[in-house]
Amino acid sequence: MKVTETNINGLLVIEPNIFEDSRGHFFESYNSNEFRKLGILTSFVQDNQSFSHKGVLRGLHFQSPPHQQVKLMKVVNGSIMDVAVDLRKNSKTYGEYYSVMLSNENKTMLYIPSGFAHGFVTLEYNTVVQYKCSNYYNKLSEGCILWDDKDINIDWGVDNPTISDKDKVGLNFKNFKTPF
Repeated sequence: MKVTETNINGLLVIEPNIFEDSRGHFFESYNSNEFRKLGILTSFVQDNQSFSHKGVLRGLHFQSPPHQQVKLMKVVNGSIMDVAVDLRKNSKTYGEYYSVMLSNENKTMLYIPSGFAHGFVTLEYNTVVQYKCSNYYNKLSEGCILWDDKDINIDWGVDNPTISDKDKVGLNFKNFKTPF
């Protein structure tokens, strides 16, 4: 397994070891012992899966303390542009984002520590995203930053994405008071 640190502390790109032969391929997308050897000590308690059409944008979501979540993102089918925004007030990269393409072809994963807003846009039809969470979802702790916030200025790489009504009314970053 190859782990690459990003320009944002704690945010990791993970590439599993892929074993291919004439039948197809096999890889471990998660092994707690291997993650612990890499210094990733997170215990995951919930797995989520979403199915989306091409051009669907979900985010930028977060769970406030004490229900904050660490996430391990991967794509089972299709591809996404995955984005994490640093909301940790004492971080050198507060308000900055990192983006990476995750797909069923590259099998790359993104490890997102707590204290981040997260979102993704689907780049293909029939995209299936799976992710592990370190804490259970809590409706009263959910939050959303506007996906197209001018201060964060994310380049999503798509025009006119399909967005939920909830995501259309997220918070402006300049008025956001971080709980992290």
